[in-house]
Amino acid sequence: MSRISCQDSTFSSQHRLEASSSGWTEGGSGSHLRVMTMTADLPKQNDSRDDGAGDYDVLIVGGGMVGLTLAAALGGAGTSVGVVDRSDMDATTDPGFDGRASAIAAGSRAVLNTIGVWPAMVRDAGPILEIRVTDGASPLFLHYDSRELGDGPLGHIVENRHIRRALLDRLAALRSVRIIGGRRVVANDRGALGAAAMLDNGTRLTSRLIVAADGRDSPLRQDAGIGVTGWSYDQSGIVCTVAHALPHRGIAQERFLAPGPFAILPMTGDRSSIVWTESSASAERLMALDDAAFADELARRFGDYLGELSIIGKRFSYPLSLVHAERYIDDRLALIGDAAHGIHPIAGQGFNIGIRDVAALAEVVVDATRLGLDPGATTVLERYQRWRRFDNTIMLAVTDGLNRLFSNQITPIRLARDAGLAAVDRLPALKRVLMRHAMGQAGELPRLVQGEPL
Repeated sequence: MSRISCQDSTFSSQHRLEASSSGWTEGGSGSHLRVMTMTADLPKQNDSRDDGAGDYDVLIVGGGMVGLTLAAALGGAGTSVGVVDRSDMDATTDPGFDGRASAIAAGSRAVLNTIGVWPAMVRDAGPILEIRVTDGASPLFLHYDSRELGDGPLGHIVENRHIRRALLDRLAALRSVRIIGGRRVVANDRGALGAAAMLDNGTRLTSRLIVAADGRDSPLRQDAGIGVTGWSYDQSGIVCTVAHALPHRGIAQERFLAPGPFAILPMTGDRSSIVWTESSASAERLMALDDAAFADELARRFGDYLGELSIIGKRFSYPLSLVHAERYIDDRLALIGDAAHGIHPIAGQGFNIGIRDVAALAEVVVDATRLGLDPGATTVLERYQRWRRFDNTIMLAVTDGLNRLFSNQITPIRLARDAGLAAVDRLPALKRVLMRHAMGQAGELPRLVQGEPL
């Protein structure tokens, strides 16, 4: 595995912006942008132009699913929010934009329901009633059954495009939220008195807090000089959707094969989402196959328990890595989602821990605002970091350890882990604890995760 070195704290641009007491001035054609210290209070702007210029309580950079969820949580509580993303937001709901589906744990479902998003996606959500974990051809297995808890499904599988559409529809109804699509933040200025960001079209935005929701290669994180710990797995995740002749009955399958996990996730109708981990070289070879040859390779791993298979739509491949920011905060800056942590998809928890970031950050920001405090103050952001960093560190360690353990084919190790799966399956109390953790219902839970409004 190759290490990922800490990123440089600057990022490329065609402009250099310099701060002065009167605001931003454009400098020469330098090649880098750096964070600069505020020297004067930021003027309030309530400009309603289509370019989004104006003042916000919170500016979210990154309009992916986690960033949009935070906007919905804050906007629903009356916080003024600006969201900037380089993509055209309508394009992100197209099936060809992102072929992935996400597992939404019960705790995440509570968040989405409380902020008014879940009702718009529930019809596209396939319930997970059972989970079956197997190790290759071993007859031993681990079985989770939602009936053992009696609280409904363990989670749901929803295509990312449907999640985005539901979020965008909710945000369209919130007057306190403005989305600025097709733009990039090229500079930001954060100091004791406020924060400002400049877009690539020259628009200036001001806020009291900037949130980086801009992905694993987060330019905002790099610009703040926040390093990362991480590595490449030299694996890729192949993603596609299949239709099958027989019903899946809400059963998710996690099969640990030698190259990596092969997940079969129940969607609506007689369809399943496939997350298929292979070495990077094998994934490249598989992606280059024609449709018939690819379908044959898929069927060899899938088996025939759901009858005849057919692939629906495009196939996608994504490199897999682990990334963890050395800290989640800086002056008037908070990292959420993949900007703070990127994990292996082995347990389907990536979106869920991002949702818990949202729930914690939204709670501390809204509580501070209602008390008349500065939501971008260091004390407020430190509470968020304490709340989330330990939980995320544990999840990164667990997913990384599982991937290493089940990729190891040394006979004594393989026999030991198979025995471990069988032993856990025979301990109902332990299984219930593990299910609660997987459902995002363990630990110190934010109000939104408990289904309580902000």
